[in-house]
Amino acid sequence: MEKTLCTLAAVIFLGGISDAALTDDPTNQNRPSFGDTTDRAAPTAARPEAPAGKHLDGENISRDGEEKEDVRGTEARRRDCPPLGLESLRVDDSQMRASSSEATGLGPHRGRLNIQSGIEDGDMYDGAWCAGYEDRHQWLEVDAIHLTLFTGVILQGRNSIWSWDWVHTYKVQLSNDSVSWESCMNGTEEAILEGNQDPETPVLGLLPVPTVARFIRINPQTWYTNGSVCLRAEILGCRVHDPTEVDSELEEGSRDDLDFRQHNYTEMRKLMKSVTEECPDITRVYTIGKSHEGLKLYVMEISDNPGKHELGEPEFRYVAGMHGNEALGRELVLNLMQHMCREYRKGNERVVRLVTETRIHLLPSMNPDGYEVAHKKGSELAGWADGRFTFQGIDLNHNFPDLNTIMWDAELTATDKSKVPNHYIPMPEYYTNEDAMVAPVTRAVINWMQEIPFVLSANLHGGELVVTYPYDCTRDWVPKEDTPTADNAFFRWLATVYASTNRVMSNPNRRLCHYEDFQAHNNIINGGAWHTVPGSMNDFSYLHNNCFEVTVELSCDKFPHVSELPVEWENNKEALLLYMEQVHRGIKGVVRDKATKRGIADAVVKVEDHEHDIRSAAAGDYWRLLNPGDYKVVVWAPGYYPSARRCRVGTEPRATACDFALTRTPAERLKEIRAKGGRVPQDVQMRVRALRLRKLRASTKVLNQRREGQQRARRAGGGVREGEGGFRGQTQRLDWVQ
Repeated sequence: MEKTLCTLAAVIFLGGISDAALTDDPTNQNRPSFGDTTDRAAPTAARPEAPAGKHLDGENISRDGEEKEDVRGTEARRRDCPPLGLESLRVDDSQMRASSSEATGLGPHRGRLNIQSGIEDGDMYDGAWCAGYEDRHQWLEVDAIHLTLFTGVILQGRNSIWSWDWVHTYKVQLSNDSVSWESCMNGTEEAILEGNQDPETPVLGLLPVPTVARFIRINPQTWYTNGSVCLRAEILGCRVHDPTEVDSELEEGSRDDLDFRQHNYTEMRKLMKSVTEECPDITRVYTIGKSHEGLKLYVMEISDNPGKHELGEPEFRYVAGMHGNEALGRELVLNLMQHMCREYRKGNERVVRLVTETRIHLLPSMNPDGYEVAHKKGSELAGWADGRFTFQGIDLNHNFPDLNTIMWDAELTATDKSKVPNHYIPMPEYYTNEDAMVAPVTRAVINWMQEIPFVLSANLHGGELVVTYPYDCTRDWVPKEDTPTADNAFFRWLATVYASTNRVMSNPNRRLCHYEDFQAHNNIINGGAWHTVPGSMNDFSYLHNNCFEVTVELSCDKFPHVSELPVEWENNKEALLLYMEQVHRGIKGVVRDKATKRGIADAVVKVEDHEHDIRSAAAGDYWRLLNPGDYKVVVWAPGYYPSARRCRVGTEPRATACDFALTRTPAERLKEIRAKGGRVPQDVQMRVRALRLRKLRASTKVLNQRREGQQRARRAGGGVREGEGGFRGQTQRLDWVQ
């Protein structure tokens, strides 16, 4: 009854899985029977004689038996089998076991690709599975639960700042019952797969013969001389139909017909163009700048009047891809564009209301250079950091001006703290210089923030499951400390809105991603209480503009496999929509000149007992996000008497209208002030802020011209980097946005 695993010297991949694995024939004696422990089939190698047209996981994986596939094509198709889900946590801890473990915190449940350890080794959350013995009889086992065509293993060393441990070579063993095991063979010898040469770089090992089984073991053979037997892993495999599984689970997915795939730069542009063609009346694509390598930062605007700020209508934004390798946010934003377009056309009341009452801006890729690096390697092989930084090596999450420290230092030296600016703080002088280490995309985003009066935003990241809120930077840059803003209660509300409606975050039974239990905080945390982040975009938005912004860590897996995207969309769809609706909470209104009825720009809107003010936009309209309650609001502007009134905020997601009409200060009063040697009040802060912004724009223009000249010279001299020429050619041909 048993068969050898790998008896074929040349195997045609996937077209030749045994009929037992693919048909419902009850007479076939080679079929695995998981209900009978005394009479089980051995793992079955892929065989070339299987009929074409068979399906795995709903996908046609047949090929013509008369045609030969080259090695590269075979390898690519092998890699098409998705990961089982060790990294994404789809594989439960109970499905993993090992021959031995050095410690509880180094148990088999820690042997997951890209899992991160805490700062201290030896706790419950170390960064790998490590065997308790250093010999060749150690193994890490994974139960796939279902009959699976195993095609490969991705291996990684131990994540630790104190230890260096990784596996150089390993064997793979397979079983249908976890009792009888057979090694994967390479011809007549046991196959030896190459592992790692460092702790962090993932290495793909393809099985010489894809094999159908239920259980798989990784059996280390050699390892780093000065290290231990430690590894993190992901398993590649396609689920095979098993007729013995009566109540087979349905594959999770989404009913929404969206373009679920990992879009590179060119594909992203095509998708955005297709959305504008499908919904031309409510969409517009524009660019806000370019990356270091010349890739444009495209933004999709969704509004019933695209291209125009409507008086009283709040502006909202989602920003994704600040770290290029955190790719889920990019795909969710692209999915959101498609979804809103199609639901609007269907007349979905909720979406129609959002589109008609909100001006929405979606930036899917803030760091396109970094994303292209990660995308080229692939979702499982990009590791934890490849593509995180810009081409210049800049972490964009630390690249905005640190206005927190400027404000706190001013408070320490001020005799009257009420005079210290708590909003619209100018960026420091050094930041505007040409030689400042400020990424082109950071400059572009800052300029974008000045041009549009954003009210609410979210910055989409990956690698954890938590929502963080300002301040991100701690006082004196201590490693971690709860550092609340004046709007702490509302920020906690915003974070809770997303976290409580994200299907994975809100699951009380979910596993920790790495080592921090954010469920103890209801999956929200103050950014500074997690770890200090000087120069974050969230803090800058709050202190330099009127915009409230949180960071959403969307998934344990930074770069989910394409097969995970439909599920991730369903996990986040409601949260994405509900969070946008929060832009309509609090109060809103227009500040006007009482005599002329014209709007007053940059009027200060102060809420009593809230030490954070906001400013009116160019047309005099303003929006102040607040929790339900009664508030005394005072508005003032240079040359006008202040005006105060009480405004009540209800529980419904509908902003309370609270308009103000300001009376000009009489000329006689100004003369009287000057005659007594006094100074007429002027908004010096706004003048400095505007001056610094002009300097930043001027230095940005010079740097962009210099960089474009260098790139032209490189192309003319044939010094284009590998892969750059073809890609830029595609960019030219697809340059449909002016």
